[in-house]
Amino acid sequence: MNYGQFLNMIPEALLVAILIGIFIADFASEKDERRGWFNPLVCIYMAVLTLVCVLPLEPKTAFGGMYVTTPAVNVMKAILSLASLIVVIMSRPWITKEEGKAREGEFYMLVVSTLLGMFMMMSAGHFLMFYLGLEMASIPMACLVALDKHRNNSAEGAAKYILTAAFSSGVMLFGISFLYGACGTLYFGDVAENLHANYLTVMGMVFFFSGLGFKVSLVPFHFWTADTYEGAPTVVTGYLSVASKGAAAFTFMAILFKVFPALSEQWHYFLYIVIVLSITVANLFAIHQKDLKRFMAFSSISQAGYIMLAVTGEQTMGVTALSFYILVYVVANLAVFSVINVVEQNNGGTTNMDSYDGFYTTNPRLSFLMTLALFSLAGIPPFAGMFSKFFVFMAGVSGHTFGTTVGQLAYLVVFIALVNTVVSLYYYLLIVKAMYIKKTETPLPTFRSDVNTKLALALCTAGIAFFGIASCIYNWIYLAAEQF
Repeated sequence: MNYGQFLNMIPEALLVAILIGIFIADFASEKDERRGWFNPLVCIYMAVLTLVCVLPLEPKTAFGGMYVTTPAVNVMKAILSLASLIVVIMSRPWITKEEGKAREGEFYMLVVSTLLGMFMMMSAGHFLMFYLGLEMASIPMACLVALDKHRNNSAEGAAKYILTAAFSSGVMLFGISFLYGACGTLYFGDVAENLHANYLTVMGMVFFFSGLGFKVSLVPFHFWTADTYEGAPTVVTGYLSVASKGAAAFTFMAILFKVFPALSEQWHYFLYIVIVLSITVANLFAIHQKDLKRFMAFSSISQAGYIMLAVTGEQTMGVTALSFYILVYVVANLAVFSVINVVEQNNGGTTNMDSYDGFYTTNPRLSFLMTLALFSLAGIPPFAGMFSKFFVFMAGVSGHTFGTTVGQLAYLVVFIALVNTVVSLYYYLLIVKAMYIKKTETPLPTFRSDVNTKLALALCTAGIAFFGIASCIYNWIYLAAEQF
């Protein structure tokens, strides 16, 4: 075996080294009651990983083409590494509570293990490698959801997540078996060369589409999302909403472009239906939510519809728009969950939206940062979310001629998504209304955020403010997308 090929997997090799380093540090300091250095150490690890992924790397392969990495994949790995870094930073107030100290090392190892699975999934050039990466990401994620063993909702959310993940994996494998029967291979490139539109291949694509739709939580494959988001610890909910969704959406796009170009017309129709359902249904359900984590769950389903809109357009613009949208979504969504987390830690664990009535009168800074993040998620200018939605809409109609059936559908779907943006603005403003306009005799008390929360919010706010106007970010992603 040529062990030199592991040098082509630098991000994954670094993640394995980080995993070993966390295990050794946790084992060596197991009886140390004052290990305030543990969280900064893991943060340094994740910052180094993010910088490595940002570095320009040439396209490389390993294991006979089962592992393939390109500049576009490395950009996505950098985005997910940044998301993991912010999650690790914001996790300290929760994970170092008296009942959570013993689980600090476990939490970091599970986060890194999940990230390793996502990296392998995105770099897959073979369905077997893709499936192994998918399960490497899903199983540790279920453990993270169930990590708060003192809450019944956590165990319930984890059970629903793992059962749904197992079912969706089975459906996906069923579809992959159809493709193998039709093409006699599981390599992405070879499948694309031998794939022809017939009943067997279309059914294989439908089952595969359905299985991966569960991972992205697209309607009608979304039923697990709200319960899992509500039951999981808030930090884990934030991580699940950005990292897991981002990795699954990018992989979804890569496989559709690389494996199913011969069935492009068919999967475009499937995607248009799912996108319209995801955005519309999620927006309508979000309006009626009273728990903030369930509210953000339906928000994430709607955002998944916008993300997948980029897949329907021209390849380079689609890859760029999707990656940029996920980058902006990471900082905006984690900013919201950072505020929810710090409020939850100081409010007896409740995440009820009524608790935020009059929040501005006692905590004006947190209210302001929460508002910025919500405005970005809604796509209000001049925040980065407006630019990300604009690029997704442009990607959705790129490469389509209006006179064709698919072209007319593309413009119609983008129009429906644009109308739904107004609806999403309404329910995001419900939280802003609660914080600034609604009055209550018992608002939340004034409290000071810890250093980690301040740092996480500073990183997220900087991204919300500057990612949209820093053209170098978009250009970096676009140049990488040209080598998708």
